[in-house]
Amino acid sequence: MTAATRTDGLPVPATTRPHRRAGWTALVVAALALVPFVLPGYFTSLATLMLIYALLAMSVDLLAGYAGRTSLCHGAIFGTATYVVMYVTTTQSGNPWLAAVLGLLAAIAVGAVFAALAVRTTGVYFLLLTLALGMVVWGVCQRWTSVSGGENGLRGVSRPALLADAAVFYWFVLVVGALATLAMWRLVCSPFGLALKGIRESESRMRSVGYHTTWHLFLGFVFSAAMAGLAGVLYAWFNSFVSPSTVALAQSVKGLLMVIVGGVGTLFGGIVGSILIVVLENVASSFTERWSMVLGALFVLTMIFAPEGIVGKLRSHAGRRAEP
Repeated sequence: MTAATRTDGLPVPATTRPHRRAGWTALVVAALALVPFVLPGYFTSLATLMLIYALLAMSVDLLAGYAGRTSLCHGAIFGTATYVVMYVTTTQSGNPWLAAVLGLLAAIAVGAVFAALAVRTTGVYFLLLTLALGMVVWGVCQRWTSVSGGENGLRGVSRPALLADAAVFYWFVLVVGALATLAMWRLVCSPFGLALKGIRESESRMRSVGYHTTWHLFLGFVFSAAMAGLAGVLYAWFNSFVSPSTVALAQSVKGLLMVIVGGVGTLFGGIVGSILIVVLENVASSFTERWSMVLGALFVLTMIFAPEGIVGKLRSHAGRRAEP
């Protein structure tokens, strides 16, 4: 790995790089905090949706980018948390904060069951198994009408009164998202995260040197499910509506597409991907009913010109510039 250099040609001390990264991160968070002042109303809501989907995308990237397991069930886990929050607050008239805790626990429980069934598989088998598990959740939500509302879904105010204002809710989502992102970043940089990367490169080799790869993958999957569930709780508070489409395959594919566009294995690429996808969905749909073709074109262009994703492309470009 090539060391970074200063303007005078001397290498940048390794200890200063984390401080510089932290400084840039704090600057970005501070800039995002100004969104309700600069872009009030509809654009603040749009930015809130971007942050929520960024959490979902990063949860997918934890498995796809660092453990080498591409999941197609994270949309179902995301939607499970949303359903639980909406059911508790609307049907049972429960406390929104209690509903949030129950929604998060439900997502973790579903993630644990899915992980126990899927972590022993690899490649296309893992992909298809998670697809099938997600379809099971969709089928339950579609048919269990007494609880899920069927096609009509569940609708009602589920957000705590403290977060009723759109700007306050945006700042709340920003803080929660920043803390969750920090937790995910610390995980992938920890010895546990390095073990996941080793499993991605060669699971048999990691097993031969003494790592319990199945247990590592299980815990990684459950943590990833918790992050997807957290996004689902925030989505319930944001949208105040849930239907079977929330747990459908399209939700998982959207999260995966955000990761691919932003950059698989970069974590923060999920944020970039969510911004692009959400903006394109809302802008393109205002001009044409065939807005999905625009998303398809973006995906094709990304695969051709930046297969490593936008963030990955920028990193590789910066690495070439740093070479002597």
